[in-house]
Amino acid sequence: MAKIELPDIDLDGRVVIMTGADRGLGRAMSLGLAQAGARLVLASPAVAGLEEVAAEIRGIAGPGHDLVVETDITDLGSAAACLARTMDAFGALHVLVNNARRPHRGPGLPASGNSFKFWETDPRIYKESVEVNVTGTFFMARTMAPHFIVQGQGKIINLTTSVHNFSGHMNSPYGVTKAAVDAETYIWAKDLAGTGVTCNALLPGGACDSDPQREKKPGRTYLPVDIMNPVVIWLCSPRSDGHTGGRFNGSLWDPSLDVDSAGAACREAAAFLGVD
Repeated sequence: MAKIELPDIDLDGRVVIMTGADRGLGRAMSLGLAQAGARLVLASPAVAGLEEVAAEIRGIAGPGHDLVVETDITDLGSAAACLARTMDAFGALHVLVNNARRPHRGPGLPASGNSFKFWETDPRIYKESVEVNVTGTFFMARTMAPHFIVQGQGKIINLTTSVHNFSGHMNSPYGVTKAAVDAETYIWAKDLAGTGVTCNALLPGGACDSDPQREKKPGRTYLPVDIMNPVVIWLCSPRSDGHTGGRFNGSLWDPSLDVDSAGAACREAAAFLGVD
């Protein structure tokens, strides 16, 4: 993974909870944020994967920049324990990145040929997708928001997907749940107005080469797994204060611009009609 050069942003002292940090986009963003100086709380049920990422962070930033917390985001008690561990270790929390997701592909299914029409979809996979992608995102945000509000600042960043995936053929339940995440983002941003806390959605802007088991479509271009790193670094920094209720597309980052212009230019139009 290439080192991201953003000399205008220093995240030293910033504490970020990253859910789903054990692999893929969560791992890439965690490493990018560590390069910028942030302290990472790595949250996932997959502790072995988290420990590997933590070791990578120590190689980048040295000791004291990582905390592994076994976390089930679908359990409110586990979310609360994640916050408590964070405060015990670092004494602060500034950002929640809701990256964890449940794709529609289930365990034991082949890497290809396992997208189904909705009436053929395994009900257990559908239910788990809603619990992780929608309810889990809510549980983590609900747990962290009061802390952010009391301190008068904080950032919630929810991972979403390209708008066409909301209505893609055989993309249920994933598209359904990510449309819900966008709705959560817009609503929460309005609920948080005036508190100093912001809420935004973040997406890569296309399919990323983040999963070696993912079916690769012939002729399709895949984005690098760290495509969102510049904009997530900006969103986690005070430079993005005041930006809320937006969809930020990592593939739109223009390194020829100053960081604030580049960050603002990544903001897409709202996914739904009637959203400001």
